[in-house]
Amino acid sequence: YGDHRDLHSFPTRRSSDLMIETPSAAVLADQLAQEADFFSIGTNDLTQYALCMDRTNPALATRLDGLHPAVLRLIAQAAQGAASHGKWLGVCGAMASDPVAVPLLIGLGASELSVSPAVIPEIKAVVRRLSRLDCQTVAQAALQLTSAEIIRALVRKTWPWLDASTV
Repeated sequence: YGDHRDLHSFPTRRSSDLMIETPSAAVLADQLAQEADFFSIGTNDLTQYALCMDRTNPALATRLDGLHPAVLRLIAQAAQGAASHGKWLGVCGAMASDPVAVPLLIGLGASELSVSPAVIPEIKAVVRRLSRLDCQTVAQAALQLTSAEIIRALVRKTWPWLDASTV
């Protein structure tokens, strides 16, 4: 028994993705992009680690907010690292399913959102109503703000229809 296949016909490198789930990975994204074909930002873990709060702790879980300026700045850093090497960027986790976060994620450079199946129609409707340029402008402004509440207010002021029960 021998395998007579030509070993040189096999690909030498497979497509690889990189999960950005820690602040250190976001900060080093420009270097990590040299080794990955695309990035996926896991916003649940990134938020937990950036804010040093255990999301499984009931006393802290309600205080976790992906729109916190520190989290948004880490997402921006990861997006810039990916873009500097022409890499695709996806976002998963609770933020990708949050209609208020979606314009910011698009504005920061997300190419794809991995959302909960139950909200796919709602998020698709949100995305269809957005302009990438407007999202970029608001995302850059949001990076200068000091709290998740102020960032959320900026997004809702810019796109008041996000508060409607049906988008």
